[in-house]
Amino acid sequence: MKRSWLVVAAALLLYPWVLTGAFYERMGADLLLAAIAASAWNIVGGYAGQISVGHAVFFGAGAYAPLLLFTQWQLPPVFGVPLGMIVSIVIAIVIGMPTFRLQGHNFSMATIAVAELIRIVVSNWDFVGAAVGMMGPAVSRTVLDLSFRSAVPYYYIFLGVLALTVYVTFAMARSRFGFYLRALRSGERAARSLGVPVRRAKLMALMLSAAFTSVAGSLYAIKVGFVNPESGLGILVSVQMIITAALGGAGTLYGPIIGAIILIPLQSATNTWFGGGGSGLTYIIYGGIIMLLARFEPGGVVELWHTIWPRLKRLARIGRKTEPARAA
Repeated sequence: MKRSWLVVAAALLLYPWVLTGAFYERMGADLLLAAIAASAWNIVGGYAGQISVGHAVFFGAGAYAPLLLFTQWQLPPVFGVPLGMIVSIVIAIVIGMPTFRLQGHNFSMATIAVAELIRIVVSNWDFVGAAVGMMGPAVSRTVLDLSFRSAVPYYYIFLGVLALTVYVTFAMARSRFGFYLRALRSGERAARSLGVPVRRAKLMALMLSAAFTSVAGSLYAIKVGFVNPESGLGILVSVQMIITAALGGAGTLYGPIIGAIILIPLQSATNTWFGGGGSGLTYIIYGGIIMLLARFEPGGVVELWHTIWPRLKRLARIGRKTEPARAA
């Protein structure tokens, strides 16, 4: 396992130097951004088993905060990152306290309703640009604007944030809180009978997830320099987080990264091959992935690998035993 992580880390560090060119650099940055958002969702949706379809709210709060500070007060957008985290945590508390009374599909539907309600409110709120959206600095004024011509600096910034997200998730999974979350995923009644503080654990997981999702939204807005209700708060934002985590393996440490490695190049390829029609094809791809996962492998690529790998080792062992017999 350690060797595989070293290989992945080395590949991610060397990626911009191996695959050069604007297209591959942007795709690499988008891949890391998707991995950050999916890893953030994975804390509450994967480890705790609370399937939120409204995480676009936290992504949008993080995306709007940096550009709002620039638009209204001409402050560097990077100053909006902690503001977005604070706003997202507050929203998580306000949303989580009533909705965590619900379970299963009812909780998921409630998160969709809240996310859509907030998107509609923002679409009609002039202070945050309404339906037109908001823009960042046209040109870089200082290094704090984080405005670069190349995607490579963004790539390494995103890689650092992803490493921090993975480390926090790893530490959480090995702590008592992580065992609480896994107990919740197995069953709330059983967890409560074992002494797990169910409501508090779910709320803390949502707050932690919201904070990192907000950071992903801030990084997106700083890189793109623009956000509107659809790109920051649209339901496809939430769906992409869920699909990326589920495709790799929800509830696992490296599942969201694997999902991003598979999904983002596929999405970039369709957008390149089909132009504007590629965005519509993205919905079809997402729907197909959902059906395939639900039918064949709900645990994603990680679980599929754990199923196949012992069989491959067994076949290799049998092959090594039969070779001497043939030689004899």
